[in-house]
Amino acid sequence: MDASEPGPLRIGVVGAGFMGRQHIDFIRAASGASLAAIADPVAPADVGHGTPVYADATAMLHAEQLDAVVIAGPNAMHVETAVECLEAGVAVLLEKPVATDYAESRRLVAAVARLDGRLLVGHHRRHHPSVARARAAILDGELGEIVAVSGLWSARKEDGYFTETPWHRRPGGGVMLINAVHDLDLLRHLCGEVAEIQAMRSSHARGLDVEDTVSLSLRFETGAIGSLLASDAGVSPWGWDQATEETLAFPYLPDGVAYRIVGTRGALSVPNLAKYTYDPAVAADWHSPLSRTYLPVAPRGSFQAQLDHFVDVARGTAEPLVPAEDAARTLALVEAAARSADLRATIDVEQFRASIDASEPA
Repeated sequence: MDASEPGPLRIGVVGAGFMGRQHIDFIRAASGASLAAIADPVAPADVGHGTPVYADATAMLHAEQLDAVVIAGPNAMHVETAVECLEAGVAVLLEKPVATDYAESRRLVAAVARLDGRLLVGHHRRHHPSVARARAAILDGELGEIVAVSGLWSARKEDGYFTETPWHRRPGGGVMLINAVHDLDLLRHLCGEVAEIQAMRSSHARGLDVEDTVSLSLRFETGAIGSLLASDAGVSPWGWDQATEETLAFPYLPDGVAYRIVGTRGALSVPNLAKYTYDPAVAADWHSPLSRTYLPVAPRGSFQAQLDHFVDVARGTAEPLVPAEDAARTLALVEAAARSADLRATIDVEQFRASIDASEPA
């Protein structure tokens, strides 16, 4: 290695659960990063493989010289741990959700600004090459004006997911904040901010204190409308995890679809990037033949792309694709959906955010 080139980024991982173990594997496989330490009070015996394991983030930060930390612990600890790491001067990759509620996320946004911190929120799907290509197609007008979008994520989680991890059964551990938050973030990223949201939710299938199924109706600021259905209790082949080869933990179904985006000139499904348009040589209406083509894109895993991007963010050579402020808006949308379900009413998202912002101490 050239003497002028920086060495691998020394990264610690907080949390050795499902997501934490994935991050550990990706860091170990990366050329620009090295796994320096792990913090988890109940880490599995085999997780370290020679890497120091500490009881918590505080002990790890005091004992190790770290450049960055990946936080993949329980949602309720996200902001507290992230602020502690930022105050220690290390860069942070914080797993979603950025916090358990919008008000708490604003505290993190303020801390990032106060400390001039380097923080990337782990909405990893934004780093998938199909998402960048789909967003470009939308912004370039390839589909015309976007009028509608639909999303679906459903998979039946095993019972142990809830019995072995108690916080999965508590508020913040349901399908809305663990799974649908990803889909809402991507719908914002692809189609713009949501103006209004209406939600229905159910815990009927599992009977837990957290919801297992949600149905959301959306009106975007552009005028487009959309829907999202998510369930962690229903068997299905539909959803992002099944439509990509992100991890071996999920079955892969080639040509799978998570989102359908409908415009006045064409339609696009994501992540398979199938584009449907009328033949321009004939009248473009519902009687015209439809052609299907696939937008070209170079394949790459979003977790690997996210880690490479995080290395650049940590070194100060790139701005985060998902900063805390952006992730806070996604969280506000999730919280507005929960409010809608409670009140059985449509929620104005901007007014909802403003009401919480106004209640913050000066």
